[in-house]
Amino acid sequence: MYILLANFSFLEICYVSSDVPKMLANIISQTKSISYAGCLLQFYFFFSMCAAEGYFLSAMSFDRFLAICRPLHYPTIMTYQLCARLVVFCWAGGFLSILMPAVLMSRVPFCGPNVIDHFFCDLGPLLALSCAPVPKTTLTCATVSSLIIFITFLYILGSYTFVLRAVLRVPAGSGRNKAFSTCASHFLVVSLFYGSVMVMYVSPGSRSHPGTQKFVTLFYCMATPFFNPLIYSLRNKDMKDALKKVLCASQISKNTEK
Repeated sequence: MYILLANFSFLEICYVSSDVPKMLANIISQTKSISYAGCLLQFYFFFSMCAAEGYFLSAMSFDRFLAICRPLHYPTIMTYQLCARLVVFCWAGGFLSILMPAVLMSRVPFCGPNVIDHFFCDLGPLLALSCAPVPKTTLTCATVSSLIIFITFLYILGSYTFVLRAVLRVPAGSGRNKAFSTCASHFLVVSLFYGSVMVMYVSPGSRSHPGTQKFVTLFYCMATPFFNPLIYSLRNKDMKDALKKVLCASQISKNTEK
C-alpha cells in the first residue's frame, strides 16, 4: 500500500506541475501565451497524469479489497513484485492511453485567432479553435476519456461493494471501525476526483457553460491534489498526535499573551 501511495503522491506533484506553473506565469505576464508545441505537450502530460491517477486509484482499491476481504492471503498475493507491476502498469497505461488522442490533436488545423478561452490547453477549448470539423478526433477523445473514467470507476465501485459487504459482516466494535477508517480516506479521494471529472467530461451540459467548466477544471487541477495529502495524512496516528500538539501549543501561547 505504501509503495502505491508513494507513487500516487509523486503523480500528484507531476499532475499539478503540468499546468499550474504556466497558469501562474500567465497571471503575472502581459502576453499570456504558450507555444504550439508547449500546448500539445501540456495537453498530453496533463491528461496522461489524469488517466494514471484513475489507474492508481483502481490499484489502491484492489489493495484495500485484498486487505479486508482476503486478509490471510494478503501477504502472499500483494507482494513487492506485484506492487511493482501495478506501478509500472499505472504509469505506462496513463501515458499510452492518451497517445492516440494527442497524435490526433496534433493534426487538428488551427487558423487563428488561436485564443484559448481557458487557463490551460484543455480538450474542449482546443477543439473549439479548429478551422474544420474534426469528428474523428472528437469521437476518439470522447471514447478514450469515457472508457478510462467508467472502467476505472466501475472497478473501484465493485471493489468497495465487496469491501462494504465484508465490513458489515464484522461484529460491531473496534474491528469494524478500523476497517471503515482504512477505506474512508481512499473513498473520499475517489469521490473528489471522479465527482469533478464526471461533471467535466461526462455531464451533457458542462461544455455549454464556460464559467462552470473553468471552475470544475480548477477544482480537480488544484483543489483535489491539495486535499489528497491532508486526507491521507490525517488517518495516520502520528500525524494526528503532531497536529494536536501544534494546536495545543498555539492555544497555550494565546492564553499566555492574554
